[in-house]
Amino acid sequence: MGCNSIGVVTTSTPAQSPSTSDTPRPTDGLVAVVKRDCPTCELVVPALIQLHNDLESKGSMLTVYTQDDPTFPSFGASPIDDTQLSFSWHHDIETVPTLLRFEDGSEVGRVVGWSRPQWESFTGVANLGLDLPEHRPGCGSLSVDPSLTDELAVRFNQSALHARRVEFAALEDEFEAMFDRGWTDGLPVIPPTEARVLKMLTGTDQDPQTIVARVPPDLNDVTIEQVAVNAVMAGAKPEYLPVILAAVQAACSDKFNMHGLLATTFFSGPIIVVNGPITKRIGMNSEGNVFGQGNRANLTIGRTLQLVIRNLGGGRPGEIDMAAHGSPGKLAFCFAEREFDSPFEPLAQSRGIDSDQSAITLFAGHGPSGIVDQLSRTPESLARSLADGLRSTHHSKLAIGFDAMLVVSPEHGRIFTEAGWDRERLMTELDTLLTLEADDMLRGANGIAEGLPEKLAGHKIPKFRPGGLLIAHAGGNAGLFSSILGGWVGGGMGSAPVTVPVGS
Repeated sequence: MGCNSIGVVTTSTPAQSPSTSDTPRPTDGLVAVVKRDCPTCELVVPALIQLHNDLESKGSMLTVYTQDDPTFPSFGASPIDDTQLSFSWHHDIETVPTLLRFEDGSEVGRVVGWSRPQWESFTGVANLGLDLPEHRPGCGSLSVDPSLTDELAVRFNQSALHARRVEFAALEDEFEAMFDRGWTDGLPVIPPTEARVLKMLTGTDQDPQTIVARVPPDLNDVTIEQVAVNAVMAGAKPEYLPVILAAVQAACSDKFNMHGLLATTFFSGPIIVVNGPITKRIGMNSEGNVFGQGNRANLTIGRTLQLVIRNLGGGRPGEIDMAAHGSPGKLAFCFAEREFDSPFEPLAQSRGIDSDQSAITLFAGHGPSGIVDQLSRTPESLARSLADGLRSTHHSKLAIGFDAMLVVSPEHGRIFTEAGWDRERLMTELDTLLTLEADDMLRGANGIAEGLPEKLAGHKIPKFRPGGLLIAHAGGNAGLFSSILGGWVGGGMGSAPVTVPVGS
């Protein structure tokens, strides 16, 4: 199933987008948009009649579009029926009454609500509505009514969607149909209807047909619209879309090597760490149960990336995805770093991103596994505990090949904060503590066949390659334990962490 196998779901024949000839064209001159179910619109009828008469005497006219009653208001030329809201939607009418002026078919100005001074200045007609109050706010336009906006977006904006329509039979269960078509990760997904996909696309100001990345393993060019379809299926919200797009971009880079990560029999999958202002804006979790269930943003961002790789790139378990055991993190693994009380600068900032810029770091890993130390009260003692746990990552007799991420908990973090240790200071200490005697790690040492080759005897070996150990800060307030997210093979032989700014 390649990138053309999934599309926008509809359960009936899709509505046709209005042709150019169907879209009301503005008349040059003054145009008013009103609805009967608006006290201010009822109020300004005398002013509209006065405008109509004045303009008619000068050989011009006032054009009135009405949103809810084709007979309102009744004077002079009949109002134009806009009960389908085509004119109002295409001209972004948010409030009625709205008075507009058009020249050569283009809008050159507008006044919203009723204000005698503004209407007189805008129209050039004096003494308008002298029996009316001087000011009255307008009412909400039907074209922005929350109960209608999704339907109107589908009716008037379908041309924005290029994905093929997949029509389900009337008696077909949508959720079972998507299971049957192989679009899911084993859990139910949300049907990506036209309305839901268009709403998802409001999360970015980029063109929906912009190519985000070439998604492995099938190397299909994938657009923002196609990513949005999968974001809907994952249960994401529009405001998550910029983070999702950054994650897709990072995953599809040569440096991250998503194809290799899929093909390995190892446990690992993509882990998304998010930094910056966007984490609070979209409600991500960086605190209690940070790797677990319960937070929509964390889970659906991670899930969308996995669905994109599966549905658009062809990375399905048992085929290209050859993990022997896998891990629950291959369903969705995404979290925000806890920055507000961290002893360290944010992970993304340590990797070259500006401090006020939101960003994601993608790491090929699995886990977590815990490091318990409830007694250390000095940074030196705690660093030794953390190093001891890291030393056994993957295997105590293996070094350099595998990466890891150390996630320091707030209670452990406070020990470093109080001692004035920053990221660099802790990393320097860990580098020393994790430079190991190769003789203890040789094949056959301690009666264990696994280990380093004999040619390394007499050398000191770093546990991790340069840049192969990342440090982040996250978790709940209570708990004197930190965690290790074991990684996959690092560097050119496998995957390297990738940090990407989050765009708009």
